Amino acid sequence: MVLSLATNVTAFAANRSLGRTNVAMERSLGRLATGYRITRAADDAAGLAISEGLRSQIGGMTQALRNAQDGIGVVQTAEGALGETTAILQRMRDLAVQAANDGAVGAYGRDIIQKQMGQLQKQLNSIATATNWDGNQLLDGTFDRSFQVGAAVGDTIGVAIGSAGHAMDAAGLGVDSIDLTRRGGSATAAATVTPAVSAAQGTPAAGKVSFAGDFTTPGTLATSYRNLAGTITYDGKTLDLGSVDYSGASTASDYLDALFTAARTAFATNGVPGGITVGVATPTSLTLTGDVPGAGSTAADAVALTPTYSGSTGVDTAIPAIDRAITLVAQTRAELGATENRLEHTIARLNVSLVNTTAAESRIRDTDMAQEISTFSRNQVLTQSGTAMLAQATHAPEAILKLLS
Repeated sequence: MVLSLATNVTAFAANRSLGRTNVAMERSLGRLATGYRITRAADDAAGLAISEGLRSQIGGMTQALRNAQDGIGVVQTAEGALGETTAILQRMRDLAVQAANDGAVGAYGRDIIQKQMGQLQKQLNSIATATNWDGNQLLDGTFDRSFQVGAAVGDTIGVAIGSAGHAMDAAGLGVDSIDLTRRGGSATAAATVTPAVSAAQGTPAAGKVSFAGDFTTPGTLATSYRNLAGTITYDGKTLDLGSVDYSGASTASDYLDALFTAARTAFATNGVPGGITVGVATPTSLTLTGDVPGAGSTAADAVALTPTYSGSTGVDTAIPAIDRAITLVAQTRAELGATENRLEHTIARLNVSLVNTTAAESRIRDTDMAQEISTFSRNQVLTQSGTAMLAQATHAPEAILKLLS
């Protein structure tokens, strides 16, 4: 051993070892304090990259779980409303059967039954209009949405309720024109519907419904007007053509005015602009024309501003019409029930995946506390012993004093 007074090599070596031990102990303290094995990229670069990807999956799956639960809420809301729709249709069928009992029910009785039928039709429309989720209408035929039920793009489940022009209201179910005061089957006029054109589809143009017949010749026009039957639906409002009061009318102008007045009342408008107008386009055609869609109008606006026509259904065909509506609603409810089951299975799968992915991320990122405490204890002992040895090394030059003396 070389004794040197200028340079204490032994102290330097002891200090270097003590420094390494102190760094290791500080890292152990950090891991024990935070609970994470990786507190910076230098601790485990590859592990950090993998764990961040797993964290993204965990966050996405956690939100997807909430999305799927919201989806179940939407489906249950729609299905619950359709349950009440079914109950109303069943009551309407009972009324139709009652009205068909011609031997015991006269004209007055059928008139009262029809009033009940009218209220039920309005309630069907009310349910279809009022059922919504966060402002999204569920039963008006426009609901066709996707629920994000996974962490990746494309992990979706689509839900469609009805379709354009086939809402779950009286018109969409085909029971809006039932007339139990009239015997026989369907009464349908020769009608032609021209859809409106929106700005998004081309040059805006008004929608219209035209009825064939002689509406100008005296002696013939009265029959043409009074034979108009069925209902016209426009912008969510309905006109029953069979209910138009032509009493006192004698000329073509009188009959046209009576029909226009009824249309203005039914559609709550005073005519152009803002509503439907009535006119005789040709001597053999009567036309009801809607508004022209404005600038920036969409395809949905064109659908709303297109008058639609439904023939009236008498007593003899009311029951089959209601049966078709009941079947349609039952099919829709069955589809919603199947979708709800699918969402529930999705939630179960997400829960399993979330647990497993979280466990994988924990194994990479989290501190093994038992192992780290053992490592910390070892470093603590090494620090104490290193400190003691450094103290001994600093006293080594004192031996030179003995030689000098």
